[in-house]
Amino acid sequence: MKPLENNPDWDVIIVGGGATGLGMALDSVTRGYKTLLLEQSDFAKGTSSRSTKLVHGGVRYLAQGNIDLVQEALYERGLMLKNASHLVRNQSFIIPNYKWWDSLVYTVGLKVYDILAGKLSFGKSTRISKKNTSLRLSTIKTEHLKGGVVYHDGQFDDARLAVNIAQTAIEQGATLLNHFKVSCLQKDANGKVNGVTAVDNETHKTHTFNAKVVINATGVFTDEILQMDTAGAKNTVRPSQGIHLVLDRSFLPGDDAVMIPKTADGRVLFLVPWHHRVVVGTTDTLLDSHSLEPKPLDKEVDFILETANAYLNKQVTRADVLSIFAGLRPLAAPKDASEKTKEISRSHKIIVSASGLITITGGKWTTYRKMAQDTINKIIFLGKLPHRECQTKHLAIHGADGSADDTDHLYIYGTDQKAIEQLIQESPELGAKLHPRLEFLKAEVFWAVKNEMALTVEDVLARRVRILFLDARAAKECAPIVADILAAYLGKNEDWKQSQIKEFTHLANQYIL
Repeated sequence: MKPLENNPDWDVIIVGGGATGLGMALDSVTRGYKTLLLEQSDFAKGTSSRSTKLVHGGVRYLAQGNIDLVQEALYERGLMLKNASHLVRNQSFIIPNYKWWDSLVYTVGLKVYDILAGKLSFGKSTRISKKNTSLRLSTIKTEHLKGGVVYHDGQFDDARLAVNIAQTAIEQGATLLNHFKVSCLQKDANGKVNGVTAVDNETHKTHTFNAKVVINATGVFTDEILQMDTAGAKNTVRPSQGIHLVLDRSFLPGDDAVMIPKTADGRVLFLVPWHHRVVVGTTDTLLDSHSLEPKPLDKEVDFILETANAYLNKQVTRADVLSIFAGLRPLAAPKDASEKTKEISRSHKIIVSASGLITITGGKWTTYRKMAQDTINKIIFLGKLPHRECQTKHLAIHGADGSADDTDHLYIYGTDQKAIEQLIQESPELGAKLHPRLEFLKAEVFWAVKNEMALTVEDVLARRVRILFLDARAAKECAPIVADILAAYLGKNEDWKQSQIKEFTHLANQYIL
Protein backbone atom coordinates (compact mmCIF):
# COMPACT_ATOMS: atom_id res chain seq x y z
CA MET A 1 0.00 0.00 0.00
CA LYS A 2 1.42 3.38 -0.96
CA PRO A 3 0.79 6.26 1.44
CA LEU A 4 -1.89 8.67 0.30
CA GLU A 5 -0.42 11.73 -1.29
CA ASN A 6 -1.44 15.22 -0.20
CA ASN A 7 -2.55 15.86 -3.75
CA PRO A 8 -5.96 14.14 -4.02
CA ASP A 9 -6.20 14.44 -7.84
CA TRP A 10 -6.04 11.28 -9.96
CA ASP A 11 -6.44 10.40 -13.62
CA VAL A 12 -8.26 7.15 -12.85
CA ILE A 13 -10.04 5.92 -9.72
CA ILE A 14 -11.13 2.27 -9.71
CA VAL A 15 -13.75 1.08 -7.24
CA GLY A 16 -13.37 -2.64 -6.53
CA GLY A 17 -10.31 -4.80 -5.89
CA GLY A 18 -11.25 -8.12 -7.45
CA ALA A 19 -9.68 -9.55 -10.61
CA THR A 20 -11.41 -6.96 -12.81
CA GLY A 21 -10.45 -3.90 -10.75
CA LEU A 22 -6.88 -5.07 -10.17
CA GLY A 23 -6.42 -5.75 -13.88
CA MET A 24 -7.79 -2.25 -14.53
CA ALA A 25 -5.31 -0.66 -12.10
CA LEU A 26 -2.40 -2.47 -13.75
CA ASP A 27 -3.48 -1.52 -17.27
CA SER A 28 -4.09 2.11 -16.28
CA VAL A 29 -0.82 2.69 -14.40
CA THR A 30 1.36 1.00 -17.04
CA ARG A 31 -0.05 3.42 -19.64
CA GLY A 32 1.20 6.24 -17.42
CA TYR A 33 -2.08 7.38 -15.86
CA LYS A 34 -2.10 8.36 -12.19
CA THR A 35 -4.14 5.52 -10.70
CA LEU A 36 -5.95 4.88 -7.41
CA LEU A 37 -7.86 1.70 -6.52
CA LEU A 38 -10.19 1.45 -3.52
CA GLU A 39 -11.46 -1.90 -2.17
CA GLN A 40 -14.11 -2.00 0.58
CA SER A 41 -12.80 -5.23 2.12
CA ASP A 42 -9.68 -7.07 0.94
CA PHE A 43 -8.36 -7.78 -2.55
CA ALA A 44 -10.30 -10.70 -4.13
CA LYS A 45 -12.52 -11.01 -1.01
CA GLY A 46 -15.60 -11.75 -3.12
CA THR A 47 -15.95 -13.73 -6.33
CA SER A 48 -12.26 -13.56 -7.28
CA SER A 49 -11.06 -15.86 -4.47
CA ARG A 50 -13.92 -18.35 -4.88
CA SER A 51 -13.49 -19.68 -8.41
CA THR A 52 -13.07 -23.29 -9.58
CA LYS A 53 -9.32 -22.45 -9.87
CA LEU A 54 -9.38 -22.83 -13.66
CA VAL A 55 -7.74 -20.67 -16.30
CA HIS A 56 -9.76 -21.84 -19.25
CA GLY A 57 -11.43 -21.04 -22.53
CA GLY A 58 -14.63 -22.65 -21.32
CA VAL A 59 -15.49 -25.94 -22.99
CA ARG A 60 -19.11 -25.26 -22.03
CA TYR A 61 -19.24 -21.99 -24.01
CA LEU A 62 -17.97 -23.92 -27.03
CA ALA A 63 -20.99 -26.23 -26.80
CA GLN A 64 -23.18 -23.09 -26.79
CA GLY A 65 -21.49 -21.92 -29.99
CA ASN A 66 -19.87 -18.89 -28.29
CA ILE A 67 -16.70 -19.20 -30.41
CA ASP A 68 -15.48 -15.61 -29.98
CA LEU A 69 -15.55 -15.77 -26.18
CA VAL A 70 -13.74 -19.13 -26.18
CA GLN A 71 -11.08 -17.92 -28.60
CA GLU A 72 -10.47 -14.74 -26.58
CA ALA A 73 -10.25 -16.70 -23.32
CA LEU A 74 -7.87 -19.29 -24.80
CA TYR A 75 -5.57 -16.51 -26.01
CA GLU A 76 -5.64 -14.87 -22.56
CA ARG A 77 -5.05 -18.27 -20.92
CA GLY A 78 -1.81 -18.53 -22.91
CA LEU A 79 -0.73 -15.04 -21.79
CA MET A 80 -1.51 -15.86 -18.14
CA LEU A 81 0.70 -18.96 -18.30
CA LYS A 82 3.55 -16.82 -19.65
CA ASN A 83 3.05 -13.80 -17.39
CA ALA A 84 2.27 -15.57 -14.09
CA SER A 85 4.18 -18.80 -14.58
CA HIS A 86 4.56 -19.38 -10.82
CA LEU A 87 0.78 -19.61 -10.28
CA VAL A 88 -0.71 -20.81 -13.58
CA ARG A 89 0.05 -24.29 -14.83
CA ASN A 90 -0.97 -26.72 -17.50
CA GLN A 91 -3.53 -29.20 -16.15
CA SER A 92 -4.69 -32.36 -17.93
CA PHE A 93 -8.43 -33.11 -17.73
CA ILE A 94 -10.08 -36.44 -18.45
CA ILE A 95 -13.72 -36.71 -19.54
CA PRO A 96 -14.79 -40.29 -18.71
CA ASN A 97 -17.09 -41.70 -21.42
CA TYR A 98 -19.86 -44.16 -20.58
CA LYS A 99 -21.41 -44.19 -24.08
CA TRP A 100 -19.56 -44.82 -27.35
CA TRP A 101 -21.27 -41.83 -28.91
CA ASP A 102 -19.95 -39.44 -26.20
CA SER A 103 -16.38 -40.35 -27.01
CA LEU A 104 -16.85 -39.22 -30.61
CA VAL A 105 -18.72 -36.01 -29.72
CA TYR A 106 -16.14 -34.88 -27.13
CA THR A 107 -13.16 -35.78 -29.31
CA VAL A 108 -14.50 -33.67 -32.18
CA GLY A 109 -15.51 -30.78 -29.88
CA LEU A 110 -12.12 -30.69 -28.16
CA LYS A 111 -10.28 -30.76 -31.50
CA VAL A 112 -12.08 -27.45 -32.22
CA TYR A 113 -10.92 -26.22 -28.77
CA ASP A 114 -7.32 -27.15 -29.71
CA ILE A 115 -7.57 -25.33 -33.05
CA LEU A 116 -8.97 -22.17 -31.40
CA ALA A 117 -6.03 -22.10 -28.97
CA GLY A 118 -3.62 -21.95 -31.90
CA LYS A 119 0.00 -21.29 -31.00
CA LEU A 120 -0.94 -20.81 -27.33
CA SER A 121 -2.28 -24.37 -27.04
CA PHE A 122 -1.61 -26.22 -23.76
CA GLY A 123 -1.50 -29.61 -25.52
CA LYS A 124 -3.48 -31.75 -27.95
CA SER A 125 -6.66 -33.55 -26.88
CA THR A 126 -6.63 -37.35 -27.35
CA ARG A 127 -8.88 -40.35 -26.84
CA ILE A 128 -7.69 -42.94 -24.33
CA SER A 129 -8.80 -46.53 -23.70
CA LYS A 130 -10.95 -47.80 -20.85
CA LYS A 131 -7.86 -49.39 -19.27
CA ASN A 132 -5.83 -46.18 -19.51
CA THR A 133 -8.75 -44.11 -18.15
CA SER A 134 -9.17 -46.34 -15.09
CA LEU A 135 -5.39 -46.41 -14.51
CA ARG A 136 -5.14 -42.61 -14.57
CA LEU A 137 -8.37 -42.11 -12.57
CA SER A 138 -8.13 -44.86 -9.97
CA THR A 139 -11.24 -43.70 -8.07
CA ILE A 140 -13.57 -43.52 -11.11
CA LYS A 141 -16.40 -46.05 -11.61
CA THR A 142 -15.47 -48.58 -14.29
CA GLU A 143 -18.89 -50.20 -14.86
CA HIS A 144 -20.03 -49.30 -18.43
CA LEU A 145 -16.88 -47.16 -18.85
CA LYS A 146 -15.93 -47.04 -22.55
CA GLY A 147 -12.81 -44.86 -22.33
CA GLY A 148 -11.96 -41.21 -21.94
CA VAL A 149 -10.94 -38.02 -23.70
CA VAL A 150 -7.95 -36.07 -22.39
CA TYR A 151 -7.66 -32.32 -22.96
CA HIS A 152 -5.54 -29.54 -21.45
CA ASP A 153 -6.49 -26.33 -19.66
CA GLY A 154 -4.99 -24.08 -17.00
CA GLN A 155 -5.13 -24.35 -13.22
CA PHE A 156 -4.18 -21.55 -10.77
CA ASP A 157 -4.48 -20.00 -7.33
CA ASP A 158 -6.95 -17.14 -7.81
CA ALA A 159 -6.47 -15.05 -4.65
CA ARG A 160 -2.68 -15.40 -4.80
CA LEU A 161 -2.72 -14.10 -8.37
CA ALA A 162 -4.92 -11.18 -7.29
CA VAL A 163 -2.40 -10.22 -4.58
CA ASN A 164 0.48 -10.48 -7.07
CA ILE A 165 -1.35 -8.31 -9.62
CA ALA A 166 -1.89 -5.74 -6.85
CA GLN A 167 1.83 -5.83 -6.03
CA THR A 168 2.71 -5.41 -9.72
CA ALA A 169 0.43 -2.36 -10.02
CA ILE A 170 2.02 -0.80 -6.92
CA GLU A 171 5.52 -1.48 -8.28
CA GLN A 172 4.45 0.35 -11.45
CA GLY A 173 3.38 3.38 -9.39
CA ALA A 174 -0.33 2.89 -8.63
CA THR A 175 -1.86 3.42 -5.18
CA LEU A 176 -4.06 0.54 -3.98
CA LEU A 177 -5.97 0.70 -0.71
CA ASN A 178 -7.82 -2.28 0.77
CA HIS A 179 -10.34 -1.92 3.61
CA PHE A 180 -11.34 1.44 2.08
CA LYS A 181 -15.05 1.77 1.25
CA VAL A 182 -16.47 4.24 -1.26
CA SER A 183 -19.50 5.91 0.32
CA CYS A 184 -20.55 8.32 -2.46
CA LEU A 185 -19.66 9.68 -5.89
CA GLN A 186 -18.60 13.31 -6.34
CA LYS A 187 -20.11 15.34 -9.21
CA ASP A 188 -19.38 18.70 -10.81
CA ALA A 189 -21.95 21.46 -11.58
CA ASN A 190 -22.96 19.64 -14.80
CA GLY A 191 -23.70 16.39 -13.00
CA LYS A 192 -20.55 14.66 -14.28
CA VAL A 193 -18.77 12.24 -11.92
CA ASN A 194 -15.39 13.73 -10.96
CA GLY A 195 -14.36 11.78 -7.87
CA VAL A 196 -15.38 9.73 -4.85
CA THR A 197 -15.69 9.97 -1.08
CA ALA A 198 -14.36 6.95 0.79
CA VAL A 199 -13.95 5.80 4.39
CA ASP A 200 -10.80 4.12 5.70
CA ASN A 201 -12.18 1.14 7.65
CA GLU A 202 -9.09 1.05 9.89
CA THR A 203 -9.09 4.70 11.06
CA HIS A 204 -12.76 5.52 10.18
CA LYS A 205 -11.48 8.73 8.52
CA THR A 206 -13.28 10.04 5.44
CA HIS A 207 -11.30 11.05 2.34
CA THR A 208 -12.35 12.77 -0.88
CA PHE A 209 -10.49 12.01 -4.12
CA ASN A 210 -10.87 13.80 -7.47
CA ALA A 211 -10.43 12.05 -10.81
CA LYS A 212 -10.83 12.48 -14.55
CA VAL A 213 -12.58 9.13 -14.68
CA VAL A 214 -14.17 6.77 -12.14
CA ILE A 215 -14.50 3.06 -12.98
CA ASN A 216 -17.05 0.83 -11.24
CA ALA A 217 -15.52 -2.67 -11.12
CA THR A 218 -17.43 -3.99 -8.13
CA GLY A 219 -18.86 -7.26 -9.49
CA VAL A 220 -22.01 -8.24 -7.62
CA PHE A 221 -21.98 -4.79 -5.94
CA THR A 222 -22.19 -3.01 -9.33
CA ASP A 223 -25.76 -1.81 -8.80
CA GLU A 224 -24.95 -0.18 -5.46
CA ILE A 225 -22.46 2.13 -7.19
CA LEU A 226 -24.90 2.73 -10.08
CA GLN A 227 -27.54 3.71 -7.52
CA MET A 228 -25.10 6.20 -5.95
CA ASP A 229 -24.92 7.70 -9.45
CA THR A 230 -28.68 7.62 -10.18
CA ALA A 231 -31.10 7.04 -7.32
CA GLY A 232 -33.49 4.20 -8.14
CA ALA A 233 -31.45 2.96 -11.12
CA LYS A 234 -32.62 -0.41 -12.45
CA ASN A 235 -30.56 -3.46 -11.45
CA THR A 236 -28.11 -4.55 -14.16
CA VAL A 237 -26.62 -7.53 -12.32
CA ARG A 238 -28.23 -10.73 -11.09
CA PRO A 239 -26.01 -12.73 -8.74
CA SER A 240 -25.63 -16.43 -9.47
CA GLN A 241 -24.10 -18.58 -6.74
CA GLY A 242 -21.56 -21.33 -7.31
CA ILE A 243 -20.30 -23.52 -4.46
CA HIS A 244 -17.26 -25.81 -4.14
CA LEU A 245 -16.37 -28.63 -1.78
CA VAL A 246 -12.74 -29.35 -0.91
CA LEU A 247 -11.77 -32.98 -0.26
CA ASP A 248 -8.70 -34.95 0.67
CA ARG A 249 -6.44 -35.93 -2.26
CA SER A 250 -7.33 -39.62 -1.79
CA PHE A 251 -10.58 -38.97 -3.71
CA LEU A 252 -8.53 -38.14 -6.82
CA PRO A 253 -4.98 -39.35 -6.23
CA GLY A 254 -3.49 -38.93 -9.73
CA ASP A 255 -2.30 -35.81 -11.56
CA ASP A 256 -5.38 -35.52 -13.79
CA ALA A 257 -8.49 -33.46 -13.19
CA VAL A 258 -11.94 -34.83 -14.08
CA MET A 259 -14.58 -33.05 -16.10
CA ILE A 260 -18.09 -34.50 -15.88
CA PRO A 261 -19.79 -33.01 -18.93
CA LYS A 262 -23.48 -33.52 -18.21
CA THR A 263 -24.98 -33.03 -14.78
CA ALA A 264 -28.66 -33.11 -13.86
CA ASP A 265 -28.88 -29.31 -14.22
CA GLY A 266 -27.12 -29.29 -17.60
CA ARG A 267 -23.87 -27.81 -16.28
CA VAL A 268 -20.46 -29.44 -16.01
CA LEU A 269 -18.83 -30.63 -12.77
CA PHE A 270 -15.08 -30.47 -12.20
CA LEU A 271 -12.85 -32.36 -9.79
CA VAL A 272 -9.55 -30.47 -9.80
CA PRO A 273 -6.32 -31.19 -7.90
CA TRP A 274 -5.40 -28.03 -5.95
CA HIS A 275 -2.72 -27.57 -3.26
CA HIS A 276 -2.65 -31.35 -2.70
CA ARG A 277 -6.41 -31.40 -2.10
CA VAL A 278 -9.32 -31.75 -4.55
CA VAL A 279 -11.78 -28.95 -5.40
CA VAL A 280 -15.19 -30.20 -6.58
CA GLY A 281 -17.70 -27.84 -8.16
CA THR A 282 -19.66 -25.97 -9.16
CA THR A 283 -23.36 -25.09 -8.99
CA ASP A 284 -25.38 -22.31 -10.61
CA THR A 285 -28.14 -20.93 -8.39
CA LEU A 286 -29.80 -17.60 -9.16
CA LEU A 287 -30.11 -15.45 -6.04
CA ASP A 288 -32.09 -12.31 -5.33
CA SER A 289 -29.54 -10.85 -2.95
CA HIS A 290 -25.78 -10.67 -2.56
CA SER A 291 -23.25 -10.37 0.25
CA LEU A 292 -19.51 -10.50 0.88
CA GLU A 293 -19.97 -13.93 2.48
CA PRO A 294 -22.52 -15.94 0.50
CA LYS A 295 -23.74 -19.13 2.15
CA PRO A 296 -23.93 -22.53 0.44
CA LEU A 297 -27.44 -23.96 0.24
CA ASP A 298 -28.15 -27.55 1.34
CA LYS A 299 -29.57 -28.41 -2.08
CA GLU A 300 -26.28 -27.27 -3.69
CA VAL A 301 -24.22 -29.48 -1.37
CA ASP A 302 -26.51 -32.46 -2.07
CA PHE A 303 -26.27 -31.86 -5.82
CA ILE A 304 -22.44 -31.90 -5.81
CA LEU A 305 -22.23 -34.96 -3.55
CA GLU A 306 -24.80 -36.89 -5.63
CA THR A 307 -23.15 -35.97 -8.94
CA ALA A 308 -19.62 -36.79 -7.75
CA ASN A 309 -20.76 -40.06 -6.16
CA ALA A 310 -22.42 -41.15 -9.40
CA TYR A 311 -18.91 -41.24 -10.95
CA LEU A 312 -16.63 -42.20 -8.04
CA ASN A 313 -16.11 -45.66 -6.55
CA LYS A 314 -14.86 -44.02 -3.32
CA GLN A 315 -18.02 -42.44 -1.94
CA VAL A 316 -17.90 -38.89 -0.59
CA THR A 317 -19.92 -38.05 2.53
CA ARG A 318 -20.48 -34.71 4.26
CA ALA A 319 -17.93 -35.77 6.88
CA ASP A 320 -15.23 -35.91 4.18
CA VAL A 321 -15.57 -32.23 3.27
CA LEU A 322 -12.56 -30.26 4.55
CA SER A 323 -13.96 -26.89 3.52
CA ILE A 324 -16.89 -25.52 1.58
CA PHE A 325 -16.98 -22.12 -0.11
CA ALA A 326 -19.54 -20.17 -2.09
CA GLY A 327 -18.96 -17.43 -4.65
CA LEU A 328 -21.24 -15.14 -6.62
CA ARG A 329 -21.00 -14.50 -10.36
CA PRO A 330 -22.17 -11.05 -11.42
CA LEU A 331 -24.31 -12.04 -14.40
CA ALA A 332 -26.11 -9.52 -16.56
CA ALA A 333 -29.67 -9.39 -15.21
CA PRO A 334 -31.93 -11.46 -17.51
CA LYS A 335 -34.39 -9.48 -19.63
CA ASP A 336 -37.11 -11.94 -18.66
CA ALA A 337 -37.60 -14.77 -16.20
CA SER A 338 -36.99 -17.50 -18.79
CA GLU A 339 -33.25 -16.97 -19.20
CA LYS A 340 -31.22 -19.68 -17.51
CA THR A 341 -28.03 -18.52 -15.80
CA LYS A 342 -25.85 -20.98 -17.66
CA GLU A 343 -27.07 -19.43 -20.92
CA ILE A 344 -26.45 -15.81 -19.92
CA SER A 345 -23.33 -14.71 -21.77
CA ARG A 346 -20.10 -14.61 -19.79
CA SER A 347 -18.64 -11.98 -22.11
CA HIS A 348 -18.00 -8.60 -20.50
CA LYS A 349 -19.93 -5.41 -21.01
CA ILE A 350 -18.83 -1.78 -20.60
CA ILE A 351 -21.57 0.66 -19.56
CA VAL A 352 -21.09 4.43 -19.88
CA SER A 353 -23.55 6.37 -17.69
CA ALA A 354 -24.85 9.84 -18.58
CA SER A 355 -22.72 11.13 -15.69
CA GLY A 356 -19.57 9.71 -17.28
CA LEU A 357 -19.27 6.88 -14.73
CA ILE A 358 -17.74 3.80 -16.42
CA THR A 359 -19.00 0.38 -15.31
CA ILE A 360 -17.56 -2.99 -16.34
CA THR A 361 -19.66 -6.12 -15.74
CA GLY A 362 -19.53 -9.81 -16.64
CA GLY A 363 -16.42 -11.57 -17.86
CA LYS A 364 -14.38 -14.21 -16.09
CA TRP A 365 -11.02 -14.55 -14.32
CA THR A 366 -9.23 -15.77 -17.44
CA THR A 367 -10.09 -12.62 -19.39
CA TYR A 368 -9.29 -10.10 -16.62
CA ARG A 369 -6.45 -8.52 -18.65
CA LYS A 370 -8.51 -8.15 -21.84
CA MET A 371 -11.44 -6.65 -19.89
CA ALA A 372 -9.08 -3.99 -18.53
CA GLN A 373 -7.60 -3.28 -21.94
CA ASP A 374 -11.05 -2.90 -23.53
CA THR A 375 -12.28 -0.62 -20.74
CA ILE A 376 -9.28 1.74 -20.77
CA ASN A 377 -9.40 1.81 -24.61
CA LYS A 378 -13.07 2.79 -24.40
CA ILE A 379 -12.24 5.61 -21.93
CA ILE A 380 -9.55 6.90 -24.34
CA PHE A 381 -12.05 6.68 -27.23
CA LEU A 382 -14.48 8.81 -25.17
CA GLY A 383 -11.75 11.48 -24.88
CA LYS A 384 -11.44 11.22 -21.09
CA LEU A 385 -7.73 10.27 -21.15
CA PRO A 386 -4.87 10.96 -23.60
CA HIS A 387 -4.19 8.12 -26.07
CA ARG A 388 -1.57 5.60 -24.90
CA GLU A 389 -1.11 1.97 -25.93
CA CYS A 390 -1.84 -1.00 -23.65
CA GLN A 391 1.34 -2.42 -22.02
CA THR A 392 0.10 -5.55 -20.22
CA LYS A 393 0.18 -8.23 -22.92
CA HIS A 394 3.74 -9.30 -22.13
CA LEU A 395 4.12 -7.83 -18.64
CA ALA A 396 5.41 -10.30 -16.03
CA ILE A 397 3.33 -10.40 -12.84
CA HIS A 398 5.12 -10.02 -9.46
CA GLY A 399 6.73 -13.35 -8.52
CA ALA A 400 6.74 -14.87 -12.03
CA ASP A 401 9.73 -17.19 -12.30
CA GLY A 402 8.97 -19.74 -14.98
CA SER A 403 7.88 -22.59 -12.70
CA ALA A 404 4.83 -23.83 -10.85
CA ASP A 405 6.56 -26.92 -9.45
CA ASP A 406 4.43 -27.83 -6.47
CA THR A 407 6.77 -30.25 -4.66
CA ASP A 408 7.42 -27.46 -2.12
CA HIS A 409 4.24 -25.57 -1.18
CA LEU A 410 6.19 -22.27 -1.12
CA TYR A 411 6.30 -22.41 -4.96
CA ILE A 412 3.29 -20.07 -5.10
CA TYR A 413 5.53 -17.18 -3.99
CA GLY A 414 7.66 -17.50 -7.13
CA THR A 415 10.67 -15.21 -6.91
CA ASP A 416 9.65 -14.24 -3.33
CA GLN A 417 10.24 -17.82 -2.14
CA LYS A 418 13.96 -17.14 -1.57
CA ALA A 419 13.15 -14.10 0.59
CA ILE A 420 10.79 -16.20 2.74
CA GLU A 421 13.46 -18.87 3.15
CA GLN A 422 15.89 -16.09 4.13
CA LEU A 423 13.42 -14.90 6.80
CA ILE A 424 13.43 -18.41 8.29
CA GLN A 425 17.23 -18.51 8.30
CA GLU A 426 17.34 -15.21 10.20
CA SER A 427 14.50 -16.14 12.61
CA PRO A 428 14.27 -19.96 12.80
CA GLU A 429 11.06 -19.79 14.89
CA LEU A 430 9.30 -18.57 11.70
CA GLY A 431 10.01 -21.98 10.17
CA ALA A 432 7.48 -23.58 12.55
CA LYS A 433 4.24 -24.94 11.08
CA LEU A 434 0.99 -23.09 11.70
CA HIS A 435 -0.77 -26.42 12.28
CA PRO A 436 0.59 -29.95 12.78
CA ARG A 437 -1.71 -31.30 10.05
CA LEU A 438 -0.72 -28.69 7.46
CA GLU A 439 2.33 -27.62 5.45
CA PHE A 440 2.04 -23.83 6.00
CA LEU A 441 4.60 -21.87 8.02
CA LYS A 442 4.62 -18.88 10.41
CA ALA A 443 7.00 -17.12 8.00
CA GLU A 444 4.16 -16.90 5.46
CA VAL A 445 2.00 -14.96 7.92
CA PHE A 446 4.83 -12.53 8.62
CA TRP A 447 5.40 -12.16 4.86
CA ALA A 448 1.68 -11.52 4.25
CA VAL A 449 1.45 -8.64 6.74
CA LYS A 450 4.85 -7.16 5.86
CA ASN A 451 4.72 -7.43 2.05
CA GLU A 452 1.20 -8.36 0.91
CA MET A 453 -1.06 -5.78 2.58
CA ALA A 454 -2.81 -8.28 4.88
CA LEU A 455 -4.44 -6.46 7.80
CA THR A 456 -6.68 -9.09 9.41
CA VAL A 457 -6.58 -12.77 10.37
CA GLU A 458 -9.07 -13.39 7.57
CA ASP A 459 -6.88 -11.62 4.97
CA VAL A 460 -4.08 -14.04 5.88
CA LEU A 461 -5.93 -17.33 6.31
CA ALA A 462 -8.43 -16.88 3.47
CA ARG A 463 -6.44 -15.16 0.71
CA ARG A 464 -2.67 -15.08 1.44
CA VAL A 465 -2.21 -18.54 3.00
CA ARG A 466 -5.23 -20.46 1.71
CA ILE A 467 -5.95 -22.54 4.83
CA LEU A 468 -9.60 -21.44 5.21
CA PHE A 469 -10.34 -22.78 1.73
CA LEU A 470 -8.33 -26.00 2.24
CA ASP A 471 -9.19 -27.06 5.78
CA ALA A 472 -11.60 -24.81 7.66
CA ARG A 473 -11.30 -26.61 11.01
CA ALA A 474 -7.52 -26.26 10.96
CA ALA A 475 -7.91 -22.59 9.97
CA LYS A 476 -9.90 -21.97 13.17
CA GLU A 477 -7.14 -23.56 15.21
CA CYS A 478 -4.48 -21.39 13.51
CA ALA A 479 -6.28 -18.10 14.18
CA PRO A 480 -4.64 -17.30 17.58
CA ILE A 481 -1.10 -17.80 16.18
CA VAL A 482 -1.89 -15.58 13.18
CA ALA A 483 -3.47 -12.91 15.42
CA ASP A 484 -0.29 -12.88 17.55
CA ILE A 485 1.99 -12.34 14.56
CA LEU A 486 -0.27 -9.62 13.11
CA ALA A 487 -0.66 -7.81 16.44
CA ALA A 488 3.11 -7.78 16.99
CA TYR A 489 3.78 -6.36 13.53
CA LEU A 490 0.86 -3.88 13.42
CA GLY A 491 1.21 -2.75 17.07
CA LYS A 492 -2.25 -3.93 18.10
CA ASN A 493 -3.41 -4.74 21.64
CA GLU A 494 -4.95 -7.82 23.28
CA ASP A 495 -8.53 -6.59 22.69
CA TRP A 496 -7.84 -6.34 18.95
CA LYS A 497 -6.39 -9.88 18.96
CA GLN A 498 -9.40 -11.34 20.76
CA SER A 499 -11.90 -9.60 18.47
CA GLN A 500 -9.97 -10.81 15.40
CA ILE A 501 -10.00 -14.42 16.66
CA LYS A 502 -13.72 -14.19 17.47
CA GLU A 503 -14.61 -12.71 14.05
CA PHE A 504 -12.53 -15.26 12.19
CA THR A 505 -13.93 -18.20 14.18
CA HIS A 506 -17.46 -17.09 13.34
CA LEU A 507 -16.48 -16.84 9.65
CA ALA A 508 -14.66 -20.19 9.55
CA ASN A 509 -17.72 -21.99 10.96
CA GLN A 510 -19.52 -21.15 7.70
CA TYR A 511 -16.83 -23.08 5.76
CA ILE A 512 -17.43 -26.25 7.79
CA LEU A 513 -20.19 -28.61 6.70
